[in-house]
Amino acid sequence: MKPGILKELFSKNMFIILVLGFSSGLPFLMTGGTLKTWLSREHVDISTIGYFSWVGLAYSLKFLWAPLLDRFTISKVGRRRSWMLLSQLLIAGSLAFMGTLNPQTNLALMAAVAVLIAFFSATQDIAIDAYRRELLSNEELGLGSSLSIYGFRVGMLLSGGIGLSFVDPATLDLSWGQLYYLIAACMGVGIITTLLAPEPKVDTPPPRSLTEALVGPFSEFLKRNGAYFILAFVFLFKLGDALSGAMLNPFYVEMKYSNLDIGLVAKTFGMASSLLGLFFGGVTIYYIGIYRSLWIFGVLQALSTAAFALLTYTNGAIWSFATVVVFEDVTSGMGSAAFVAYMGALTNKKYTATQYAIFASIATLGRNFFSGFSGDMVKALGWEGFFYTCALIAIPGLLMLFKMRQYQGDDKALS
Repeated sequence: MKPGILKELFSKNMFIILVLGFSSGLPFLMTGGTLKTWLSREHVDISTIGYFSWVGLAYSLKFLWAPLLDRFTISKVGRRRSWMLLSQLLIAGSLAFMGTLNPQTNLALMAAVAVLIAFFSATQDIAIDAYRRELLSNEELGLGSSLSIYGFRVGMLLSGGIGLSFVDPATLDLSWGQLYYLIAACMGVGIITTLLAPEPKVDTPPPRSLTEALVGPFSEFLKRNGAYFILAFVFLFKLGDALSGAMLNPFYVEMKYSNLDIGLVAKTFGMASSLLGLFFGGVTIYYIGIYRSLWIFGVLQALSTAAFALLTYTNGAIWSFATVVVFEDVTSGMGSAAFVAYMGALTNKKYTATQYAIFASIATLGRNFFSGFSGDMVKALGWEGFFYTCALIAIPGLLMLFKMRQYQGDDKALS
């Protein structure tokens, strides 16, 4: 192995990044796949479920308030940690309140609370992304990004796969409200980690004014060679993969899989394979660099998206379900590791929170906007046509990689 990789992998900083990733992943599915499964079980119309995807627009608009996190420190624990702590407390409270609601009588209120959870969750992500970029060196970004997504996926496993299996008579038979209470309590892990973690030391001073915090990140990036081309690539690279993922849980319900099947195969078993993909992704990036990794992982992502169409021919067979889920989660994990490392390497440390939020917002904008129409796409195309279309959407982003390398300059982190 390349010297130092094991030492880096098991360092204190990497452990902190792992746990903060877990805190970031916990609330994500509680306004996404888990919430949609709850609504599906309550026989809410599929188009209405699709519209709930717009709750996630907070993740695409977070660049609007990210400058506040670069400019202001709201408590003595430090600039990054103070924002992490505040958002984590607000997420826990909102999740607990969501647990008191019922889709049959409180659907509009549930949508409003889901928007709040997504807003607080997006704010936590801004702070954690900036914290990770400032804590780690360029050489550590690939492994750090992989571990962050590791933690994120474990958080999703708890709030998605394990959580769904708990809401099943064959296991704990929790109510949906009790599941939300449980996830709210688990946010305590992130809160404790934030309190104990060190504040990163940064050589560049923070913006001197709110105006500088608002304008500086945009003007600095847009002066770079190929800035608009890079932004277009960030928008397109994972669009097809993310769009298909927005409707996976309703698809599983439509294919007659039980909550226990979804929890064990699509979430728990699939989670293990995604963690394997993240490990392969992080190590591959460490050896061959981000650019070549984006090529390899991007092609595999597109193929795995198309593979979901095959489940429409197998009549609910568990073996085919498991095979497709493993393939998709391994390739998605690899692609995510490279993509997150790529966005992190693009940031200027003076404007870490805002610039990373800009990239992440653009990356999720297509998913969070177009996925609102995903239910209508399924009605028009059928499940098979929907997944094939999502696979084709990946092609433009891959083609842009031919030109992307000329905009890397001498940055070794992107080589």
